[in-house]
Amino acid sequence: MDSHRFQSRNGGLASRPTSFRCLVLGGIAFLLCSSAWSAGTNAVPSGLQDIQGPFEIRSLADVLRLAALVLLLVGLLGLAWWWWRRRKRSVEPTKTIPPEDIARARLKEALALLDQPERFCTTVSEIVRVYLEDRFGLQAPDRTTEEFLSELARSAALEVRHKALLAEFLTGCDLAKFARANPGRAELESLHASGLRLVDETAAWIPVPPPTLTPPLLPSSKS
Repeated sequence: MDSHRFQSRNGGLASRPTSFRCLVLGGIAFLLCSSAWSAGTNAVPSGLQDIQGPFEIRSLADVLRLAALVLLLVGLLGLAWWWWRRRKRSVEPTKTIPPEDIARARLKEALALLDQPERFCTTVSEIVRVYLEDRFGLQAPDRTTEEFLSELARSAALEVRHKALLAEFLTGCDLAKFARANPGRAELESLHASGLRLVDETAAWIPVPPPTLTPPLLPSSKS
């Protein structure tokens, strides 16, 4: 009984060094594993970037300057585009409408005034006068009928038959404008036809310049 108790006690004493060694070895293994794990978590993976430095936050003044620069660039681009469009438009040739075409179109529109004799005569007279000024350079709108016909008599801008037709046309218009005559529709249509005929017949007319007179040579005096 005593010997068995002693053996058990000795066996327990004999097993204590073995348990201690296991405990020490386990602690060392734990420390090694902890160190390895810490090193693995602190390492930067090859596919990720490292932490960057602090980000500089711009001030309000810098933001306003940047916005002003952007607006200035946009304004310059808009100005360049506008200048380019204007230059392109100015380069395009403008179509000039001949004076006779303008006169024909206006005379056609004047037919709507046949019910107003005075206004009709004033309108068709002004149309023909403007046509003569644009086509031949005659100062018809700024002259009275008498002044204009007097100047036209000394001009080679129109043929004699056209001068007679113009005198008849302007005189008929003046009767309705100033003499308070009340022409009928047939007379007004006749005046309109005379104005249109004058435009049609003179549209292709090329004025003949007056001949230049060369002064005679004086005989040279012999010494």
